[in-house]
Amino acid sequence: MKTCESIVDQSGILLTRDAMEAGISKPVLYRFIRENGFEQVAHGVYASQEAWEDRNYTLSLRCPQGVLSHDEALYHYGLIDREPLWQTITIYTGYGTSRLVSDGIKVFTVKKELLNVGREMVRTVHGHMVPMYDRERTICDLLRSRNYFEIQDFQTALKAYARSREKNLNKLTEYAELFHVDRLIHEYMGVLL
Repeated sequence: MKTCESIVDQSGILLTRDAMEAGISKPVLYRFIRENGFEQVAHGVYASQEAWEDRNYTLSLRCPQGVLSHDEALYHYGLIDREPLWQTITIYTGYGTSRLVSDGIKVFTVKKELLNVGREMVRTVHGHMVPMYDRERTICDLLRSRNYFEIQDFQTALKAYARSREKNLNKLTEYAELFHVDRLIHEYMGVLL
């Protein structure tokens, strides 16, 4: 049988669900958490005192069906230079988001069949793998949510994408049709390319 120590990951994170899967009882788990000074950072997610806070990793553990998006993705890919003030995640319509919103997380929703379009796993600065939308999906989201962005960030992101060597215009066009922003994509990319 596994011990509480064995389910703490290399970064000092302990998940309640891992303890339950390992057959560790809740009283044993909570005693370990209390005696070792772990702090609850999200529902079912605890961090040791030595753990580096990785907000995006914690958010992905807290909402495993969600995908980091919008500001988070723009910043990750270097399409904007300001670190986001709020974490941003996209989840399917109908998912209960009230806890996320009350904790100051910006939540976008899409139809369930569109949630995984452009989803990829990326490494955070702390070395964790988290789900995030690729550049092309992020540009489509930028256009779909253009009223949410400051005009400077909006323009900076589009220009940076147009200059990027990693851009994939075929994929961008495919996604743009799915999200009904193909006319906008053609307008903006026509000017920038």
